[in-house]
Amino acid sequence: MTTVPNHLTYHVGRHDGGWAYHLDNVWSEPFPTHAAAHAAAHQAARRQQRSGQSAEIVYQAEDGTWHREFAGPSDRPDVSVAER
Repeated sequence: MTTVPNHLTYHVGRHDGGWAYHLDNVWSEPFPTHAAAHAAAHQAARRQQRSGQSAEIVYQAEDGTWHREFAGPSDRPDVSVAER
């Protein structure tokens, strides 16, 4: 198991016929406007910064490998949304 990274930055760009936010090469669902995708990225960033209960995070990377991470109740990353 690995621990949660200290800083994450979401970026907004054109994707799948609309606008979406992404972290590295993992994209959100598309939104009709840049503003909507940008607002959704800020919401995702706020959710990631909330402390609470410990959580196990399991996700599949772009290359198909599965990763397992652990986030303690106060182990939250600093998250930002890149402005254009």
